[in-house]
Amino acid sequence: MELRNYETVFILTPVLSEQQTKDTVEKFKKILTDNNAEIVNEDAWGIRKLAYPIQNKQTGYYYIIEFKAEGTLIAKLELEYKRDEKVIRFLTTVLDKHSIAYNERKQKGLIGKKPAEAKAE
Repeated sequence: MELRNYETVFILTPVLSEQQTKDTVEKFKKILTDNNAEIVNEDAWGIRKLAYPIQNKQTGYYYIIEFKAEGTLIAKLELEYKRDEKVIRFLTTVLDKHSIAYNERKQKGLIGKKPAEAKAE
């Protein structure tokens, strides 16, 4: 089967300790690696305000993982998200070639800077 690029974002409840948050993130990364997924990039956005209350919470801990995997893995991953009560929301999307190029430029620091800062490098 062909490997495709995916990006998954999950929001954890903000009442977790730092260690519980790390353990939960590691659990999901382990699910990916155990199923032969290649993690391309990961980014912890930290605690952010939610657009609307979820389970009476105003904030959540955001974490993003970009990875390459077979399509069959997504169902397993999302089932684990649903089973884990620490996860309040999640979304997994397939990345097209434009999204992949954008993410690569972002990782290199070429996106999100002012033109003067980009020229200085």
